[in-house]
Amino acid sequence: MRIALLYPPPWKIAEPDAPAYGADEGAPDDYSAGDLDADFYQTPWGLLALGAQAMRAGHSVKIANLSSFPWRAVEKLVDDLDADVYGLSCWTANRRGVDYLSRAIKARRPNAHVVVGGPHATPLANEVLARYTAVDTVVTGEGDTTFLEIISRLAAGTSTRGIAGTVYRDDSGRAVHGPERANIEDLDTLASPHEYFDTHIVMTSRGCPWACTFCGAETTWGRGFRSHSVAYTLHALRRAAERLPVKMLQIKDDTFTTHKKRVLELCETMRSEGPNVLWSCDTRVDLLSEELLRAMRLAGCQRLSLGVESGSPDILKRIDKKITPEEILASTLLAKKFGIKVRYYMMLGNRGETRQTFDQTLAFLEQAAPHEYVFSCLSIYPGTRDFDAAEKTWLDRNVYFTGKFQELKTPFDASDEDTAYFNAWFRDHNGLREGWKESAADFRAVAEALGTPHHAAHMDLGAALFHEGDLDGAEREVRRALDLGYPCPGLALNHLACIAKARGDLDGMMERFSEAAKQDPQHYVLIQNVNRARAWFKADGPAKKLPLDLVVRHDFQLLERTMQPTLPGPLPPDFATWTTPDTAVPSPDYVKTPNIEGSKKELKTRLKVVR
Repeated sequence: MRIALLYPPPWKIAEPDAPAYGADEGAPDDYSAGDLDADFYQTPWGLLALGAQAMRAGHSVKIANLSSFPWRAVEKLVDDLDADVYGLSCWTANRRGVDYLSRAIKARRPNAHVVVGGPHATPLANEVLARYTAVDTVVTGEGDTTFLEIISRLAAGTSTRGIAGTVYRDDSGRAVHGPERANIEDLDTLASPHEYFDTHIVMTSRGCPWACTFCGAETTWGRGFRSHSVAYTLHALRRAAERLPVKMLQIKDDTFTTHKKRVLELCETMRSEGPNVLWSCDTRVDLLSEELLRAMRLAGCQRLSLGVESGSPDILKRIDKKITPEEILASTLLAKKFGIKVRYYMMLGNRGETRQTFDQTLAFLEQAAPHEYVFSCLSIYPGTRDFDAAEKTWLDRNVYFTGKFQELKTPFDASDEDTAYFNAWFRDHNGLREGWKESAADFRAVAEALGTPHHAAHMDLGAALFHEGDLDGAEREVRRALDLGYPCPGLALNHLACIAKARGDLDGMMERFSEAAKQDPQHYVLIQNVNRARAWFKADGPAKKLPLDLVVRHDFQLLERTMQPTLPGPLPPDFATWTTPDTAVPSPDYVKTPNIEGSKKELKTRLKVVR
């Protein structure tokens, strides 16, 4: 079977020089650049997982990230790409694009089977089938096995009705639910996307034992937590690292450290057997310990993203977070002790939020001093406890099909006055905000706490010494990091080049840049500096005493190229040809830089629904 897995745009996007589509088909009237979270443009992991399953089963698969494609380019893709099955990933932000794309497919490929899944379609499957008339089947929840069964039946020419985990239409057009699909007990039986696709995202588990009011993980994965074995996870990490030019990975489990023993075993094996990579993960503050954090750091963990949401004890209770400000503070200090950068994910507009509780949060941030934090405004997502509670009082689910909004960013129950106060602050503080920065003395304490030489700890110390003006000390520590096998030698050599430049040694600077280009040429910071240096010499910068400003940073940041299928870069020229393998087409553009994080979209006044 020929299978096209597509990540639709949020709506019909106009060509750069063409008139915008009206609000009925295009962006909402109040849309501004930056309203969509930068992570929206990342191909959902689920599409890569489905693609891997289908490819292992012997099917031909094409995956296209169309999240930022102009509508004419989307239509051209559908014109050119003749598939038997089209699978579309449906999120709240691109729900309208799913409808438009499914209609475009059916208009051109009436015999193709259009399948929709994802966190928005799962809880609203009946409504999706009723409203999106070009969709044949909705897959609910965990779709790996379900999707393969759909493909198998289509290949055999038999009916797809009655498949567990699906919603479909009967002869009268009524939505019918197949039997419930049990969750996959052994995740190791699944094909690994890293065998087929280049992606820095790694998933080692599914589900979360907790049930925060704003989160829909349980609707997608079911209750509880399941994980891949340590052996499977190590193989996935190795394959991911082998396929990527920059040895940085993001473990994007909902709650990575749920099983402490498993993570400790994983980290110990990574230290002894590899892969030698830098990585980040997301977890909860109440699942961390000194032993665990030290092991994670020595295994390459550079950043810890924590769902903090609020600094108000009352709000934490109302959203059923089951953590306290004291636990947040304790875990933050422990992570800092071992040199792990701490990022807080914060929220505005949760149930019970007032000006007073928000001021508590801001005061708490001052006290906790994370390295980074990013605020997002509450979105009411179908499949969450917030959605269920709101639907009993002020929310009508049909608004997700009649409304043109990107996401339903609205306070749960805050007053208009308090909402205005939140938004006034948010306008000046959206996106990634930087906080705590260690000194060289702090990083010396980190090295002592670790108790054993660690390449990234020496790199951190060298960078701090450079910024404090100790060039000899900086060079010594950076070279020590390289000797210990620092996974991103281009960034270390970039520092040595900048040290040489600070000493006035331009030949030494270019030698280090040349060495970096041979060893590790792909990181954006290095590319940026090499290009600046070349332009400076071309302009006769030394003789004219022109300034040469170089970027001196090595922090954990994946400056991804916009390459398919993980990001919405250009499609290969032969993408629509099924007989030749796909090849990635490089793009000079980058979708994400260190300062692009989160959404700029503010809260809207709470909806008053007429039923």
